[in-house]
Amino acid sequence: MWISLEYIYYVAGIFLAVVAFLTLKDKANPKRFSTALFWGLYAVTFLFGKVIPPMYMGILVILLVLIPGFKGVRGGAYDEATADQRLASSKKIRNKLFVPALMIPLITVIGAVWVKNVTIGGTPLLDPKNVTLVALGLAALLALLTAMFITKDRGIRALQESRRLVDAVSWASVLPQMLATLGAIFVASGVGKVVSDLVSSAIPVDNRFLVVAAYCIGMALFTMIMGNAFAAFPVITAGIGLPLLVHLHGGNPAILAAIGMFSGYCGTLMTPMAANFNIVPAALLDLPDKNAVIKAQVPTALLLLVVNIFLMYFMMF
Repeated sequence: MWISLEYIYYVAGIFLAVVAFLTLKDKANPKRFSTALFWGLYAVTFLFGKVIPPMYMGILVILLVLIPGFKGVRGGAYDEATADQRLASSKKIRNKLFVPALMIPLITVIGAVWVKNVTIGGTPLLDPKNVTLVALGLAALLALLTAMFITKDRGIRALQESRRLVDAVSWASVLPQMLATLGAIFVASGVGKVVSDLVSSAIPVDNRFLVVAAYCIGMALFTMIMGNAFAAFPVITAGIGLPLLVHLHGGNPAILAAIGMFSGYCGTLMTPMAANFNIVPAALLDLPDKNAVIKAQVPTALLLLVVNIFLMYFMMF
């Protein structure tokens, strides 16, 4: 293929390496050396993850955990524009500010739906196995270039603002990647089989509705524990979805995957483990209650979970 997912990883790695370099130069950051080390190690996972032996990658992951564990990740100074400068710029640009933001979902959909079939000399333009992720990465890059064109700002401003956002999310930015990996480890270690045995002993597996409810609720609960639906999906699907709903009851696996992930997202709304979604926004908004976001989302999450159970029951078979 012409544009593979590896290239998107390389771009992410280069960006994180630049963040590490800028952090190292930032004397306003009281923990600039440890913070730079954290982002530098994270950059290595994207740039060289394919060639680093698993044992050494494991050591690197442990270091990524220890640095923030000892409060080694902090924010610094970002050469931000003043409030008056931001107000004057917003009055000048007005609704054009929305163009880059809207480009990302639009280009991603175009790439995933139409461009995925484009070939050059018989070679696919986009990585056919990861077409949506590649399209998303390209969309983000094009949106960045468009934003720079609209604002007439320098590239260093984009990097500094990106660094400010990355520092605001802080260590929580690595959670999705790490938790998804943990889910794969759980599957390889046989946790899915244990879940299947527990469900089979707790409910009558010939009752289709109860199995559907167990799968959807299991996705939500395991997501709350893991903090990420991508980590919960392989475990619960291997334990309940595939053996009981697909093989035993003959359900549609595509619908299982779609609604199953949606059920997992219901769990995401209700857990502090999904720190990048629920705890970081509370911190950025200076809310007195760090769980305020979760408390506001729980009613919606529970209602959606019930709806998902009935959607799967009536649509999957």
